[in-house]
Amino acid sequence: MADNTPTGPVELGAQMDYAEHEGTYKLFIKLSKYGTLVCVAIMIAMAFGFFAPAGFFASLVLFLLIVAVGAYLLRDIPTHIT
Repeated sequence: MADNTPTGPVELGAQMDYAEHEGTYKLFIKLSKYGTLVCVAIMIAMAFGFFAPAGFFASLVLFLLIVAVGAYLLRDIPTHIT
């Protein structure tokens, strides 16, 4: 029987652009962090607007405050795995 085991290199295509991969990964992590922050802030502001008698504008102010504080706190979190 014939032996069909590959003997050549595994990667036969073009060389990988690792700098581009790392840049894409960092962008994905940033979008994930800030997207999660906005979703959580929306949920908290909606709950505040529903359960508190403050109204829409107070919820909007709370949303903006949560996003501002969260963005300030998230800016120092590293986006790489060592």
